[in-house]
Amino acid sequence: MLRSTPEQAAAKVDALLQRGKDLEKELAAAKQALATGQSADHSDAVEEVAGIKVLATRMDGADAKTLRDAVDKFKDKLQNAVIVLGSVDDGKVRLAAGVTKNNTDKVRAGDLIKPVAEQVGGKGGGRPDFAQAGGSDATKLDEALKSVSAWVAEQLS
Repeated sequence: MLRSTPEQAAAKVDALLQRGKDLEKELAAAKQALATGQSADHSDAVEEVAGIKVLATRMDGADAKTLRDAVDKFKDKLQNAVIVLGSVDDGKVRLAAGVTKNNTDKVRAGDLIKPVAEQVGGKGGGRPDFAQAGGSDATKLDEALKSVSAWVAEQLS
């Protein structure tokens, strides 16, 4: 497999391990670039509920870190917002929710993520400004995301 002499085997293994690390870094950078690009694509999905911008959308293939970063980017961009991003990766659902600081007295991300996660067969929690969840039923993700605006409206009434 290594096509080397026993004396060269250790060096070959080290080179292969380094190559694996380099590829992991490239993959992480590509996922980050994808999230950044997708951030721009989803801004047309923003709804306004009682003066607060609400964005609930999919970013399939995104890992937890990528979702977190994308939520932060949307919070910076939208300024006055509630954001829920969902992703399906290897059949598992990942969710991330963010609430801009100026709205955490009205809507808490930790409270928001729970009913959304329940709809996809999961659970989650977090802080008032950021929360994460996981689930197992990817077929229900779209419906769960559609429920976010109504949940926010209910909290604000």
